[in-house]
Order: sequence, then structure tokens, then C-alpha cells
Amino acid sequence: MKAAVLVFPGSNCDRDMAVALKRAGFDVQMVWHKDHDLPSGLDIVGVPGGFSYGDYLRCGAIAANSPITKALKAHVERGGYALGICNGFQVLTESHLLPGALLRNAGIKYICRTVALRVETTDSAFTSRYTKGQEIGIPIAHHDGNYTADEDTIAMLEAEGRIAFRYLDNPNGSTADIAGVLSDNRRVLGMMPHPERAAEPAHGNTDGAAFFAGLADALVTA
Repeated sequence: MKAAVLVFPGSNCDRDMAVALKRAGFDVQMVWHKDHDLPSGLDIVGVPGGFSYGDYLRCGAIAANSPITKALKAHVERGGYALGICNGFQVLTESHLLPGALLRNAGIKYICRTVALRVETTDSAFTSRYTKGQEIGIPIAHHDGNYTADEDTIAMLEAEGRIAFRYLDNPNGSTADIAGVLSDNRRVLGMMPHPERAAEPAHGNTDGAAFFAGLADALVTA
């Protein structure tokens, strides 16, 4: 299994994501934002957390127009898997690979703590190792994690079972308590919480390990 992790100026969770993917069995390559092409034969592309380009415009907006993101879009259009965590989720929405937008937290404060999530669907590679309704603890670390979409989009996500995770105690004001959403083919996931920071015993919490194990299972089977 082959994975790539994109690296932008200001990325600070790229190594965390790469380590979690490697622990799950992936061969991981780091790909710089100015590259125009992704390595061949990739199964999944990871877009990590951090502050891409300093978040000087809107979070993820400049990264969404970088050379490598054009290659990411082509990868997704071919049916490839993609994962965006925190700033990576913002990049995926700014790239229109996922619906909605991430706005400033309702409390106007940066939040960094472990939060309780509920798994809303197991019908995706990312969530297949969990059980529907399972409650897990996953760290968050963001200032602009307030997921927002119009009523029709929220209704569509609900009807199609594309809400992957919900907050049990909404920390940022996200519409419908949404913490993560899936694309229509369920091969692209964006989420604000960081499962890569809860993926091994040294983290003090392994609730995120099943996230990467399920992804590996699905790609091995494929």
C-alpha cells in the first residue's frame, strides 16, 4: 500500500500523519507543495494539519490553489482515496473536494484538548473498524473548526449517510455537531479532530488506531 503526505509551508502534523500511516502498514512518501505530480501507484493522499501558508487568507485557501493540490484533485477524480485532517479538512473544502466550510470557532478561541466523538457510519474505509454509535476520544487543536453548510447540504449529508463523526459536546459551534464528512463515493474524508495523535500507546490514547487500521484493511482487500 502506498500513501503520500502533502507538505505545505506551515504544515506541522505531516510527520504525525506519516507515522500513523506507516504503523498501519503503508509505504509513505512526503510530497512538497510546489511539486506538480504525485508519485505513481498511490492508494491514498493525506493532507495534514497545521497552518498552510500561514493561513494568511482563509485557512486552506492558498493551499487549495497550490500546484500539488491540482494533482490531488486529479487523484480524487480518478477514484483515489484522500484524507484531510484539521487544516487538511480546510484545504479539502476550499478545493471543493468536500462540501461546506470551516469558520472561526464560535467561542473565538483556539481549542486544544481531547473531545468525545460518536461514530455515525461504518460504511467507509476510514470508519470500518469502529461500530456505529461507538464513542471515542480524539484530540482537537484548532481555531477555525466550526463546520458550516447550508440546510440543503446538511440534509444531503444526513440522507446519504456521509457524516462520519459527530461531537458529543460541540466545542466549536459546528452545524449539527459535525466533526467529519465523507465525499459522495466515500473515498475522501475530512475531519477536524486528529486520530493520528491517538494512534499508539505512547499518546496515552489509542482510539485513533482503528481509523488507520480500517483504512489499511480496505485497501489491502481492494
